[in-house]
Amino acid sequence: MEGESVEEIATRLRATGYVCDDSLATMVFLAQQMQRPLLLEGEPGTGKTALAEAVAESLGLPLIRLQCYEGIDSTQALYDWDFPRQILHLRALEASGGTGLEEAEKSLYDARFLLARPILAALQESPAVLLIDEVDRADDEFEAFLLEVLSTWQVTIPEFGTVKAATAPFVVLTSNRTREVHDALKRRCLYHWIDHPGLQRELEIVRSRAPEVSARLGEQVVTVVQQLRDRDDLVKPPGVAETLDWARALDRLGATELDLESAAATLGALVKYREDTERVKHALDRMMAG
Repeated sequence: MEGESVEEIATRLRATGYVCDDSLATMVFLAQQMQRPLLLEGEPGTGKTALAEAVAESLGLPLIRLQCYEGIDSTQALYDWDFPRQILHLRALEASGGTGLEEAEKSLYDARFLLARPILAALQESPAVLLIDEVDRADDEFEAFLLEVLSTWQVTIPEFGTVKAATAPFVVLTSNRTREVHDALKRRCLYHWIDHPGLQRELEIVRSRAPEVSARLGEQVVTVVQQLRDRDDLVKPPGVAETLDWARALDRLGATELDLESAAATLGALVKYREDTERVKHALDRMMAG
């Protein structure tokens, strides 16, 4: 994307099927130009992870993903040593009556035994797109580790040496805001809140990502989903991912228009809580009766 304008970036992303507004395209442009990580927050299903996938596809770069979870530490994110292969290597040296103890120990920490986890892999393979997904699930210590890496684009492995990226990877961090990400990490990043799209943009997303769905059905599905998001009694309002799943499910049943029977039969693609299923069924009854 280097040298491109915001409009060209939006066009390139749209060619992958990712439809973004001008403000998000601007932040992608700035993240690339300034070599800064991009922190995306928003409700689940609003397209945060999909943006990283689209950026990688549009640039023809590998996408390296680190899925965060409670208790993750730098070992899972950075590197490990291939212990079984190291043991086999030692046995082979012993069998051949090879090198001395010091030389044998040094050979154990050769690059061939180094298992690169996502962050180290991104530094080694750069240019690449590094997706740090759901960073809000990790703890404070892991955030501090990330802050250090994202500030220097390098890591030091005591037995091996320092690995520094030749080119800074394009980094996307996502958060569902289950907790607040610390200010220090936020200051290192450019920030964008991704909200649920409006009707016209969501319809464009459906047409782009699910072109097999009839125009009439796509419009009806998006209209219903938009109305459901306006309710305040759903455990989890449907995201864009659920809109696409529901439209595709209806299409697979042969529907070209939304009817109550097929809508009720496919609600498992739209809502994921029993309480929501009942509420949405009643809402559909009223919508279609009207």
